[in-house]
Amino acid sequence: MARRSSRNETALTHIDAKGDARMVDVSAKAATERTAVAEGRVVMSKATLAMIVSGNAKKGDVLSTARVAGIMAAKRTHELIPLCHPLALSKVTLDITPDKKLPGCVVRATVKVTGPTGVEMEALTAVSVACLTIYDMIKAVERGVRIEGIHLVEKMGGKSGHYRAAH
Repeated sequence: MARRSSRNETALTHIDAKGDARMVDVSAKAATERTAVAEGRVVMSKATLAMIVSGNAKKGDVLSTARVAGIMAAKRTHELIPLCHPLALSKVTLDITPDKKLPGCVVRATVKVTGPTGVEMEALTAVSVACLTIYDMIKAVERGVRIEGIHLVEKMGGKSGHYRAAH
């Protein structure tokens, strides 16, 4: 059953009693299977989307490059986000779907690990970097591209259980 966090449920885990930032000690936590799904959108003109889909971007295959960049970013999240633990990820998938209605691309990352801490940050980092890579590869054609709505869609496993975003 999915549940939502309440404000009073827990204190900030990355802040100690003195208010200093700290890495959470996860050594006593059981290694369990944990999965996180994150999503975001890259909104652009119909013409730019058509260029991506047709494979005619001057810098190369936009979607494949963004997919690889997102996977690489998930694996290096602990190097980018100061208090994240390095994790031996067992699965990272990045799905990028062109959407004519946006127009743009919907980017979705699924990250899985068996370990003592979750992979929400890895999924969010994967989506963020994939979106940034799409922007980088098309910015010469369209500078007004927007990256929107990066959020955690779902998280499974661990002590806090199952979470699914309301929307």
